[in-house]
Amino acid sequence: MKQSSDIDLHYLTLTDPFWRDYQRLVRDVVLPYQWAALNDQVADAQPSHAIENFRIAAGQSQGEFYGMVFQDSDVAKWLEAVAWMLCQQPDEGLETTADGVIELIAAAQQPDGYLNTYFTVKAPEARWTNLAECHELYCAGHMIEAGVAYYRATGKPLLLQVVCRLADHIDGIFGPGEHQLHGYPGHPEIELALMILHEVTDNPRHLELARYFVEQRGREPHFYDSEYQRRGCTSYWHNYGPAWMVLDKAYSQAHLPIAQQETAVGHAVRFVYLMAGVAHLAHVSRDEEKRQSCRRLWNNMTQRRMYITGGIGSQSQGEAFTGDYDLPNDTAYTESCASIGLMMFARRMLQMEADGEYADVMERALYNTVLAGMALDGKHFFYVNPLEVHPAAIRCNHIYDHVKPVRQQWFGCACCPPNIARILGSLGHYIYTQTEDALLVNLYIGSELTVDLGSQSLTLRQRGNYPWDEVIELSVDCPVPVTTTLALRLPAWCPSPSLILNGQAILLEARRGYAYLTRQWSAGDTLRLTLPMPVRRVRSHPGVRQNQGKAALQRGPLVYCLEQADNGADLHNLRLSERQDYQLVAGEGVLAGKTLIRASGERVAAIEGAAQPLYRFDGDIAPRQAHPLLFIPYFCWANRAEGEMRVWVDEQSPTVPCR
Repeated sequence: MKQSSDIDLHYLTLTDPFWRDYQRLVRDVVLPYQWAALNDQVADAQPSHAIENFRIAAGQSQGEFYGMVFQDSDVAKWLEAVAWMLCQQPDEGLETTADGVIELIAAAQQPDGYLNTYFTVKAPEARWTNLAECHELYCAGHMIEAGVAYYRATGKPLLLQVVCRLADHIDGIFGPGEHQLHGYPGHPEIELALMILHEVTDNPRHLELARYFVEQRGREPHFYDSEYQRRGCTSYWHNYGPAWMVLDKAYSQAHLPIAQQETAVGHAVRFVYLMAGVAHLAHVSRDEEKRQSCRRLWNNMTQRRMYITGGIGSQSQGEAFTGDYDLPNDTAYTESCASIGLMMFARRMLQMEADGEYADVMERALYNTVLAGMALDGKHFFYVNPLEVHPAAIRCNHIYDHVKPVRQQWFGCACCPPNIARILGSLGHYIYTQTEDALLVNLYIGSELTVDLGSQSLTLRQRGNYPWDEVIELSVDCPVPVTTTLALRLPAWCPSPSLILNGQAILLEARRGYAYLTRQWSAGDTLRLTLPMPVRRVRSHPGVRQNQGKAALQRGPLVYCLEQADNGADLHNLRLSERQDYQLVAGEGVLAGKTLIRASGERVAAIEGAAQPLYRFDGDIAPRQAHPLLFIPYFCWANRAEGEMRVWVDEQSPTVPCR
């Protein structure tokens, strides 16, 4: 396994028109809006109280804790997003605000290093007594990530010092010692955070504590059971009965040691956060057993339990995976945070082994579910991302209680909005991966990156209008010629990529999804990569019973959907024609700049006259009329008005001879 290093975002500039607009939106709209939400200043939105909780914990305000037991993590994720945006562009006002929050967090930290407003304000006697349910290590993990990010962005050490004290406190509480707790988090996050902290501090205790949490998980006797008994058999969450989180150990991926787990199970966000940490640990430790565990569980998740949109988590109960090929569209949970965690897992797998499969999934999640999680105005958000929505049914059927037909201003459980902000702010970490022997170009996003190559440096520039246009131009600049390898991802969705180097066509030979170009690079070298983007009709594995007889449309990395605003109501009565005579259409209004797809189809027509019976016998077939279909990118849906939406569309039945 080749070691890789993170891209320093100070040396990366986004120039891509698509993503530059998103980062401007994050900086100018999303971060100020979320700051207002964290301070309960958004009218008609659910209150957060997150900042006020820290003021109370710091003794600067009087009152009671309000919010979820993990409310602190919203502040940490907001701070991390701020840090990554400051790498892109200095902002004195934003930095001053963040510095004030960090001073508040430092004031709320307890003398022994403990940091958590819920247990400081509301339940100080219950610290570290309910790991299965109460998110202390999860909140600590997000704060650690924020501390590292802010130090990397600004060089200011205060929050890093705070989280190092927190990590030292945790290291004293947990471990194999006789007087330590032999536990691990219910909601993983601390594992990845400790690995990230280790990158900055080089403190072996941080790495070993991450290893302890990973390897202790799922061992017998189960820690969740013993702590449950110690606290008198009390439980915090009662959604599905008393102590259900304790009893359902697969929910937290604690039913077996990770080395023995075969399938992606349980809460989807917890799963990918855990596996991102395991992959990072495997990479740094060169641990082959852990690498194989990551690969095995990745394969099960992406080949049998992932939606075409890069969403994961098929059911609302437990926000969890179900079984192989069980991918319902209208009741899907597919939390925004889960697809963000999927990207985090994919990124760490790429650092461990260069395989285009990881970048393909990362791209699928990013351009579809992650972007769908936030409205184009940056002020409304989806927690849940189904692939089919019928508002009339949502209003009367409790099976859809988790589904919203329009994005919300904020949530009582607001993990997703700041998570979207931090992933968009740190996008440069996903575009490229630098290994010991190559610079991988994972995502085709217009940018300028300078990397160190020993005593030399190389600047790589990407230009294009991806994901709408198929041509990507790359150019090299370097003070002196330098010999190195560039590896360009050849997406699985592209049937016939081509490449021109300095005006000469070259033969592309893919190796695990990348084209490797090793040569002496000189200033002015140019590459022109063409990734043809035909509209492709996608069908599911036969095991996905919900999608049989249906197809979805994809162009480039974008999955498309039908929306009521363009196609009228009752989308279930539309059929996609056998003819693949697609037309690309320029979007208008809020969809300006987006590429839409027009396709031939038909609609089941209403029978005129008497009301139609609920059921009809034998050959009494409802008439059908030709009806053009207009598909929009999935991430754009619900930006105009409430209405129906569906990704998978019934196909006209072709005449296929039996064999």
